[in-house]
Amino acid sequence: EVQLVESGVGLVQAGGSLRLSCAASGFTFDDYAIAWFRQAPGKEREGVSCISSTDGRTYYVDSVKGRFTISSDNAKNTVYLQINSLKPEDTAVYYCAAEIFDYCSDHEDDYDYWGQGTQVTVSS
Repeated sequence: EVQLVESGVGLVQAGGSLRLSCAASGFTFDDYAIAWFRQAPGKEREGVSCISSTDGRTYYVDSVKGRFTISSDNAKNTVYLQINSLKPEDTAVYYCAAEIFDYCSDHEDDYDYWGQGTQVTVSS
């Protein structure tokens, strides 16, 4: 059974940092693109970052460039999202998702597997 499980510290002060983890089971990262999406209250879910397993290329939405860093540890089947200089507008439920053709898309419909999400709240 394919599973993605997100974890990370939930409540952080503005200006702080946190690292989210996405642990996969039931498949290996070697052939997949892994992305992080987020959904803020009252807003649509948006893709924020993605990493390709084939060549390690990373992608970021403009609003998070310079603050977010995605990385993977294929030996642990885990992808991380390091978030620095947190802002209240980063408050959202963060999801990781896997795409089986190793294509980093910003369209959530292109992703085949999803985690349950983890809440990140940034206090001002």
